[in-house]
Amino acid sequence: MKYRFMLALGAIVFSSVSVAQTEDYQFASIEFLFEQQVGAKVLPEIYAKLGLSISITPMPGKRAQREAVTGHKDGEIMRIWTYGVENPTMIRVPTPYYQLETMAFVHKNSQITLASNADLLDHNLFKVRGVKHTDNITHGLKYVFNYNDTLSMMTALGVSHNSIALTNTADGLYAIKKLNIDYIKPLPPALATLELYHYINPKNAALVPKIDAVIKAMKASGELDILLQKAENEVLANLEAPQKSANDKQNAVVQK
Repeated sequence: MKYRFMLALGAIVFSSVSVAQTEDYQFASIEFLFEQQVGAKVLPEIYAKLGLSISITPMPGKRAQREAVTGHKDGEIMRIWTYGVENPTMIRVPTPYYQLETMAFVHKNSQITLASNADLLDHNLFKVRGVKHTDNITHGLKYVFNYNDTLSMMTALGVSHNSIALTNTADGLYAIKKLNIDYIKPLPPALATLELYHYINPKNAALVPKIDAVIKAMKASGELDILLQKAENEVLANLEAPQKSANDKQNAVVQK
């Protein structure tokens, strides 16, 4: 009797694990970027509409692409249109759910002006390694320097008055705030505005029309805009909280 009970219990546990595995998808994101942090908050809400749970692992851009394309991850949370052109085996969810701007950032004492994208040819260009929209805009240009993240890129720009850093507008402003610097400024207008799409490995192709329908419905109802605004505010709040904590500790030391 005890043996039969253990077999039955094992079958129930195995069944529960199997169900959990079919409802738990693992996606990659690009680490540190503002827009990816926003997407990491919003995409789980989209999947929850279907009763599905997901996990998201931040990693360098090229590794994220490799993990998604090889099927080690179930896809990437957000990339631009041309990501799908370069990786034709990946399936693009047709409806975008966020967007980014490609913006030039320069030292505030810089005399650089950009009349068009063609003017980028004349300058040293900084970008984050593995990010598609800045890869695209610098394709074929000679003086391109890669950094591991936006913070190190902006720090380098601080000592280079004749260089341009390229990133999403919100990501650049986020980095400037995080570094607490005032010597870097954006150089509007944006060089490009690009939609961001969710990409899914073909092993999960059945997910695509379901997720697309949810995104469309959330857009139509206005719920997606509300979630995106909430997520943006939370990412910024998470940035401010450690700074406040550090200031409080410093003030406490001074008072002692």
